[in-house]
Amino acid sequence: MKRGYRDLDTLRAEYDAKRPIIESRLEEFRRTGALPDQRLFEELCFCMVAVQSNARRSDAAVAALRNAELLWSGDSDEIATFLQHRTRFHNHKAAFIVRARERFFPNGTARLSETIDSFPSSKDVRAWLVREVHGLGLKEASHFLRNTGRGEDLAILDRHILRNLIRHGVLRRLPRTLTAKRYLEIEARMGQFSREVGIPMAALDLVFWSRETGEIFK
Repeated sequence: MKRGYRDLDTLRAEYDAKRPIIESRLEEFRRTGALPDQRLFEELCFCMVAVQSNARRSDAAVAALRNAELLWSGDSDEIATFLQHRTRFHNHKAAFIVRARERFFPNGTARLSETIDSFPSSKDVRAWLVREVHGLGLKEASHFLRNTGRGEDLAILDRHILRNLIRHGVLRRLPRTLTAKRYLEIEARMGQFSREVGIPMAALDLVFWSRETGEIFK
């Protein structure tokens, strides 16, 4: 290694130990991606709700919305009231959910998988999602695509991942702001690191995330 990477033996050992569950989880994401559009939409909502919020609580919030029959029929006020004590920024997130529902299910006709599968690459569809869907930045769009088996080459750059990139010498310090340009630069560095260390990007993300949270979730 010529790039000043650090602590690689620990990383490889940790990946080897967690590899079966990581590969199982990635296969689960791929299976999710083959399910009907309604299930894909739930995953899209999870990625919106999880912004600056706990992932487990966000997942439970979306499930509760579905069970309360608000995910598909609630207006933004009803959804916001339901989310109020379950996530931060509940008003914005409720509006994002309703807009996305109207965008991908016009007149009840499913258009989500048809739309996202029409692009030639994961980066192309991500760019479109960021540009066209309120509530999705690069991180959230990458998260959604990875969780539906369509973005295993993308980076989900939250604080957990960035801290671990510093630990292994991929980055020197946390970026002051994560602009789109900076996000893509760090993603490229992480991709290079992934190739050189021999751990796929999506697996690397789950190793880093599990270090910080104690579990391999999503």
